Amino acid sequence: MVDKKEFLDNFNIILKAKYGKNISNANDMEKYQSLSMTIISLLSDKWEETRKSYSGKKQAFYFSAEFLVGRSLGNNLMNLSVEDEVKSILEELDIDINKLEELEEDAALGNGGLGRLAACFMESAATLDLPLTGYGVRYSEGILKQKFVNGFQVEEGDNWTRFGDPWSLRQEGDAQIVDFRDYSVKAIPYDMPIIGYKSNSINTLRLWQSEAIKEFDFKKFNNFEYDNAIANKNRAEDITRVLYPNDEQRVGKVLRLKQQYFFCSASIKDILKKYKEEHGSLDDIEDNIRIQLNDTHPVIGISEFVRIMVDDEQHEIIDVLATAEKIFSYTNHTILEEALEKWSEDIVNEVNPRNLEIIKIIDSFLIAELKSKKISEKEINDMKIVSNGLVRMANLGIYLSHTINGVAELHSEILKNDVMKVWYQYYPQKFQNKTNGITPRRWLQLCNPELTEFITELLGSDSWTSDLSKLKELEKFVDDEEVLTKLNDIKLMKKVQLAEYIEEVEGISINPNSIFDVQVKRIHEYKRQLLNAFNIVHLYFKLKENPNLDIVPRTFIFGGKSAPGYFRAKAIIKFINEIARVVNNDVEIKDKIKVVFVQNYRVSYGERIFPAADLSEQISTAGKEASGTGNMKFMLNATPTIGTFDGANIEIVEEAGEENNFIFGARVEELNEIRDSYQPMEFYFNDDDLRRVVDSLMSGIFKDDDTFQLLDIYNGLTTTNQWNKADQYFVMKDFRDYVETQEKVDMEYRDRMNWARKCLMNLANAGKFSSDRTIQEYADEIWGI
Repeated sequence: MVDKKEFLDNFNIILKAKYGKNISNANDMEKYQSLSMTIISLLSDKWEETRKSYSGKKQAFYFSAEFLVGRSLGNNLMNLSVEDEVKSILEELDIDINKLEELEEDAALGNGGLGRLAACFMESAATLDLPLTGYGVRYSEGILKQKFVNGFQVEEGDNWTRFGDPWSLRQEGDAQIVDFRDYSVKAIPYDMPIIGYKSNSINTLRLWQSEAIKEFDFKKFNNFEYDNAIANKNRAEDITRVLYPNDEQRVGKVLRLKQQYFFCSASIKDILKKYKEEHGSLDDIEDNIRIQLNDTHPVIGISEFVRIMVDDEQHEIIDVLATAEKIFSYTNHTILEEALEKWSEDIVNEVNPRNLEIIKIIDSFLIAELKSKKISEKEINDMKIVSNGLVRMANLGIYLSHTINGVAELHSEILKNDVMKVWYQYYPQKFQNKTNGITPRRWLQLCNPELTEFITELLGSDSWTSDLSKLKELEKFVDDEEVLTKLNDIKLMKKVQLAEYIEEVEGISINPNSIFDVQVKRIHEYKRQLLNAFNIVHLYFKLKENPNLDIVPRTFIFGGKSAPGYFRAKAIIKFINEIARVVNNDVEIKDKIKVVFVQNYRVSYGERIFPAADLSEQISTAGKEASGTGNMKFMLNATPTIGTFDGANIEIVEEAGEENNFIFGARVEELNEIRDSYQPMEFYFNDDDLRRVVDSLMSGIFKDDDTFQLLDIYNGLTTTNQWNKADQYFVMKDFRDYVETQEKVDMEYRDRMNWARKCLMNLANAGKFSSDRTIQEYADEIWGI
């Protein structure tokens, strides 16, 4: 309950102190900032009580390079259960809270599913009153702000804090010094409150910002060396300036590893410092803390822990290794080779030479252990941490973690039977599965209040918001035409809202009565946005031949960013935007299809898109997507999936039924059998439609302004050489099955009651995919908290 007088007093005091204004003359941004700080002031006591309540308890710490938290104001008000009260108070002041919420910048602290998962986990842990603290990086410019110029992705910095960041509190007193080979920096923590939904807990996400120990050299400045006078400041701040710096050149690789080492070193030091303050020593630390490594980026935290314990705390190496294995656990998020992270020894040495020495010592213990097990030399070579001049971070993570988990059942099986097969053979007890999940608070209650209200009405209470398995009770309405009609009406309402927003920000008019066919995710070849694009080109050619073709009008919506140095992914973006240019301007096809690639896709954009989608595109090459969480967000918003038998798609289909989704394409077992013998040109020559689509890349209908981007896509599909294996993601193999499955979607969508049943069955069976379930499994089966 909000004390109205206290709230208004705080609001006015903050406006005056920060801006020298009052409610009547402050602008909207000043009101937003002051409102957010007012909320922080109201929750500060509860936040401190949570910290105190964890004292003496076993705690877990979540290390992640990304925490894609999105906007905070609306979500925090909802989780505090004060949104109606605050809205009412503001209305009396003639302040539109929705207008203020739109002013908030998305916190640019991540890129895709990895970071959004970490944010969901943090919120679920607070909701379940679990003692979990997050540690990451406070990027000043995010990964990038995307815009399109003539269809090309253009990157800009995402300076999300330029107007201030009211949701993070600088904690100068907890600063740490991080030492690199030839200089040191200050790690300054910023704490963000993670508010549990209707719970007693406000947990902490601590993000580190790199700053120079000495920012300004007055002597150099006075000697007219103006750039050199602030060189230390720039060098330090570069470490936390951009998420995933371009690593095409060696200097970029060094910066990337420095970034990872920076936040891991600061976090380990922070944990050990607090533990010593509370317990007096580091004795029994292995019984009281657990550290979860979210993918391979923070694995260097293991060797840094060993270094500190051996060098600074004077513990014996053999004891420290045993302690480390009890403390650390490692989540693998991908089987892609480039994401398993192998650093050349000289790069590790440049970042922190002592860490390289420690890693080699750890490796020597590993080799001795493997030899004692009578393991073959070939297998030992596969399991070594340091081999052929490379430090293999995944092997370090496996060796000194007590648990390694995949993030979907298929992914975990691939790890055990393929990618980490030799490790599983000798350390089977270490391996688990933890299927990912999403928080229903942000991804249903916040972004789809109309559907939320309808579910509560149907189930008779809102208890499902804290126990998503109760959605299963919705199945009893599967043949209730009144319920199905209302479900269709809500979907149409969300589509109208999205169409209005897209017209406002993208300048493109779309038809809410068309099928909204949506693929929003990071742009990567294995996610196969190209396959989706090929189907659109195929459909366009059919419409050119017969403008009266009987199809349900369809709007194809794309969103996602390419890494700045990923040439082919950026080429795919250009190709899709070229398709949009051609299709959207062709009056002959009578607006039967439209293509929209939304710019700068982010959490707040996703909150508009997921509730409005009719079809969820989850079409990655089988065996490549570890899990996916976008598929779960669509499912929770009553959207069927068109997808391959990959990642969490498999479990979605198991829960909701294959008859309520659209599965196509080769399965992982088939692809493994043909991988070495696959001849994509056989499909090219034997399928006229496919050949016409592929040839369109070179026909001139689509333009790339002589950048050779379309040629690169074409060669990637058709040419095998020392740099490229033709069609390594099996786009041509799956093309025909995908096209026919899309034709099935078109036919089935026409039966609106039957389509609504599919939507209802997906919604009703989404309970498994709550991050509350996932994080409770981590707490029970990995951390023991």
